[in-house]
Amino acid sequence: MTVMDRAPVAPPRLWASCGRWLAAALLALLPALPAHAVFPGGNGKIAFVSIRDGNAEIYVMSAAGANQTRLTNNAAVDYRPSWSPDGTRIAFYSDRDGDPEIFVMNADGTGQTQLTFNSEYDADPVWSADGTQIAFSSQRDGDDEIYVMNADGSGQTNLSNDPAYDGTPAW
Repeated sequence: MTVMDRAPVAPPRLWASCGRWLAAALLALLPALPAHAVFPGGNGKIAFVSIRDGNAEIYVMSAAGANQTRLTNNAAVDYRPSWSPDGTRIAFYSDRDGDPEIFVMNADGTGQTQLTFNSEYDADPVWSADGTQIAFSSQRDGDDEIYVMNADGSGQTNLSNDPAYDGTPAW
């Protein structure tokens, strides 16, 4: 291969100059982009799972780690908390009735309500950006599928409907 057969390569200084120009152009456009609420956890708190009390329970704390508060307190596993976009509710799953089901609760742990009721595994809840729906994984059809439901538990619909593994949804 001769020098003439190779594609021309820009010198490194040219690439650096182009990169700075592109970054400046993108920054100039930022004010024109629409603003979005912080998602998830619009209230600035972090929800997490800890086994510090002997089994998996859901806690919240400030972003600095202060004010750690346990929200669930039972012998079952409470797992995978997911903040609603407005920060007022948390979806999670629990095996309180013998198998994992989807629940929601208020940000302070009150109002714990079961949304799914079947004998198979329902888990991994995540809120839609507008807070009207929750996507989740379910094995109710014999294998892992992605479902969506209204935030009150109604309208549960299989979206993926495929014999292969479909799980761990994210909006």
